[in-house]
Amino acid sequence: MSIIADAVVALIAVLHAYILVLEMFLWTGPRARAAFGTTAAFAAETKALAANQGLYNGFLAAGLVWGLVAADPVGFQAKVFFLVCVAVAGAYGATTASRKILFVQTVPALIGLALVIAAR
Repeated sequence: MSIIADAVVALIAVLHAYILVLEMFLWTGPRARAAFGTTAAFAAETKALAANQGLYNGFLAAGLVWGLVAADPVGFQAKVFFLVCVAVAGAYGATTASRKILFVQTVPALIGLALVIAAR
């Protein structure tokens, strides 16, 4: 069970690293605009804001990776903390920006959290 839990945590970390790249470096390009449903004009106007969001997603990814490499109890605690952060951020994003975020961020984080706790 621990291997499955860690694999899910790793996938969530990779997802947030990918979001970092989209928001910080590719925001005005076609891939990010398609992923976030933005126009070229909107992307150009919000580039700095998106980069800031991307940085925060990078912190979430880094925290999850820290949880994977740190020895317990710190590793367990870091995974739980950062998965809860991802779930809360996703819930907020789903209520304020796009309902899709609930399924992209919150649901995977809650599944990962359940697996991490069950593996303990």
